[in-house]
Amino acid sequence: MTREKIMVMLLAGLVLASAVGIASAHFTMIFPSDSEDTIWDVTPEDYIAERGETKTVYVMWGHPYEHISFNMASVPEVSVTKPDGTVEQLTAEQISVDSMDEDGNPGTFAAYKASFTVDQKGDSVVAVKYEDEGENLIDCTKAVIHCGVEAWEGWDANVGQKTEILPYMRPYGMEEGFVFAGQAMYDGKPLADAPVEIEIYHTLDDGKEIVGTAEEMFPYDPPMVFTRLAKSNENGEFVYTLDEPGIWFVGATMEPETGRNVRGVFIVPTIDAFPPKAAATVNTEELNTRIKAVEEKVATAKEAPGFGVIPAILGLLIVVYLIKRKER
Repeated sequence: MTREKIMVMLLAGLVLASAVGIASAHFTMIFPSDSEDTIWDVTPEDYIAERGETKTVYVMWGHPYEHISFNMASVPEVSVTKPDGTVEQLTAEQISVDSMDEDGNPGTFAAYKASFTVDQKGDSVVAVKYEDEGENLIDCTKAVIHCGVEAWEGWDANVGQKTEILPYMRPYGMEEGFVFAGQAMYDGKPLADAPVEIEIYHTLDDGKEIVGTAEEMFPYDPPMVFTRLAKSNENGEFVYTLDEPGIWFVGATMEPETGRNVRGVFIVPTIDAFPPKAAATVNTEELNTRIKAVEEKVATAKEAPGFGVIPAILGLLIVVYLIKRKER
């Protein structure tokens, strides 16, 4: 892709990214984990593997942003495309996971898991096809498992999904604030003018808190900040800024005149900004002691402020500034 083309897409993205969704979206969540007890604590590092490692992915259905779960209505088809292009069909085993329903009640929900051995360096693409009659949707989701230093091959593989997201950006090493761009395809052809939903995952506690805040700040339409909405261009291309660290879901939907909608979803694990912001080196307690000493010196000065007191006052102002800066 040429530099000029990227610039055009980024400029278009500034317009598209301002659009917002009309409702919180259902997504097929693919979360790698070492244990069923920790599946909801997923981080970007969980999408990294060592060669020879057995990787288990958990497949759930729900609203990632609000941490709402639903029972999976059918058995998903799960496969993994290896870095060399070979495809392994995986067996989906039904499990139960603890979560929260749409009314805020705790419950147990039907989900699935599947495992495979990471036997090659590079990028293994886990693909899940899930059909939900109640949502009139066929969901085709992809997640990349990365293995090996500078083994950056396979992340952009076309795995032959009915509706599929082909990423233009490598989906690991993506920092918060980075732009994600891709192309939506349907039956191997660009999917033009398609709705593209973007949503980030929250843990249960974080989801409850942020949803409550959204309802207070935006009572007229809280879901507009849950699910963001963009559109693909005539070539099926789209861009969006992933402005927080976490697990993002990006999905483009083919909406036929008849039959079920078919959506392609790509999962993008986004890391904290790097390098980390420099930590403040000022000791707050020490600064408070200095302030007190300067205040006493100024208060006990019997003569008008002279050359000795003025620097002290300036020093006090600098100290106060440093403290306020540290607090920010």
